[in-house]
Amino acid sequence: MQSVRLEPAPESRRGSVSAARILLVEDDAEIRSFVRHYLEEAGYQVEAVREGRQALDPTSRDVDLVMLDVNLPDVDGLEIIRRLRATGSLTPIIVVSGREEESDRVSGLEVGADDYVCKPFRPRELLARIRALLRRARMPAAGSRVAGPLLIDPDARRAWLDGRPLDLTPLEYHLLRTLAGTPGKNFTREELLDLIWGDAFLGETRRVDLLVSKLRAKLRPAGGEDLIRSVWGVGYRYEA
Repeated sequence: MQSVRLEPAPESRRGSVSAARILLVEDDAEIRSFVRHYLEEAGYQVEAVREGRQALDPTSRDVDLVMLDVNLPDVDGLEIIRRLRATGSLTPIIVVSGREEESDRVSGLEVGADDYVCKPFRPRELLARIRALLRRARMPAAGSRVAGPLLIDPDARRAWLDGRPLDLTPLEYHLLRTLAGTPGKNFTREELLDLIWGDAFLGETRRVDLLVSKLRAKLRPAGGEDLIRSVWGVGYRYEA
């Protein structure tokens, strides 16, 4: 069994914005029980299940966030993410796994996960990441907006470049929307980490560079890779 670094549960926030619905998919009974209790103490509504197929059940999809292991007894966690994203689901997904190699993290993010947490993990850090993802998902929509050749529809969480739809992961979409929301503004890597992943990731600036690289690759077929400019010694900006 993968261990969890036990810490006191945070003060309950029942009745606040944190009363979101979380689907927890974890086959280890002890971890499943502990995480469920910890998140419920923080004010969340948690449905905890053991098998991956239960995450694919349409009755289980009406949730605000999915947290799942990769090594499940029936369906591989990465396959679950692929299937959920194939349905058009934009629900934030956190992978919690004992696979800690960089290649495993990259694979999880590439198939559509929003975050990847390695076991053993600190519950408070996990909680901070959950809050950051939920905060991002609840950003108020301001209607479709145009930034040069780019069209962004925040209600549908989709983007088009010169009329061509962009096949973006949730993280790539959020990065593009953040940069294009203020054309010409120089964003530091630390600012982007905080806005996209939350302050639990401050200091991990390589995440930003990797995500920018992936986003540019998807803008390239439509001739838009130069829309995101590198600012030497600072970070990045969107330039229409």
